Amino acid sequence: MATSHGNVTSMAQGGPDTAAAPVIRTIGLSELHRALQLGWEDFKAVPSHAIILCIIYPVLGLMLARAVHGYSVLPLLFPLAAGFALLGPFAALGLYEMSRRRQRGEQATAWDALEVLRSPSFGAMLGLGVLLLTLFVTWVTTAQAIYIAAFGYAGSTGISDFAERVLTTPQGWWLIVVGCGVGFLFALVALCISVVSFPLMLDRHAGAGDAMVTSLRAGARNPVPMAAWGLIVAVLLVVGSLPAFLGLAIVIPLLGHATWHLYRETIEPELNPQPLPPRAHRERKPAADFPANLFPWRHKNSA
Repeated sequence: MATSHGNVTSMAQGGPDTAAAPVIRTIGLSELHRALQLGWEDFKAVPSHAIILCIIYPVLGLMLARAVHGYSVLPLLFPLAAGFALLGPFAALGLYEMSRRRQRGEQATAWDALEVLRSPSFGAMLGLGVLLLTLFVTWVTTAQAIYIAAFGYAGSTGISDFAERVLTTPQGWWLIVVGCGVGFLFALVALCISVVSFPLMLDRHAGAGDAMVTSLRAGARNPVPMAAWGLIVAVLLVVGSLPAFLGLAIVIPLLGHATWHLYRETIEPELNPQPLPPRAHRERKPAADFPANLFPWRHKNSA
């Protein structure tokens, strides 16, 4: 009985088996400006990662557009560009890691971005990333259905024909209003569940469920700044998408680094962070032994 009472008391006081919920600050527009400023400083400090993490991102979007069987690519270019806001929080995992290292005064290089793959919470990050990918695919499918409802299955003959349809016909204005409204709902869902989720999982190794709940709490605590942040993200993505998506190579790393600093502005630092278990030492093997390194059991047998 005494042992049971002691366990209950320990749990009530936040013992080792319980983790206190992150403390959320009240922020304003000045914190958003500071997050963007610090994100830009991170980008200038290590700009090479833009090629590794971001150039393939718009290319992937174009490949997804061309993968739509039997359908014109043009009507889906804008939904795909807008959909980057849904996948961006997951695509920027390496950027969070680099900003985290720079903020702690550690060396940060492009290769350090890959360290996120060894995070204890990478499985949770991957799970939430799959959820965002599902949201992205659903949005593109919905956007395609809205376009078909407006213009049918007939494809446009070119950019000028497509622009004339959308901008000068009643069906086009209906498409713009309905498409933007539905897209706003998708973006709102993605923002609410991921605005601080991935940085929290990287920083505190939280589970996906706890991270999403914390993100929802942060949005409820700061509705106006979070709405302004969503607007900033949308505007920058549109601007970055205009020159054939090439501007995303700058916009996405900037937003990725800034998201980490927005997390730092929004969530109180952990008072007693739990130390991670030391990683197992990995023996370095010479490149000359490359074929044999693939079959380590042969070394044991020969020994």
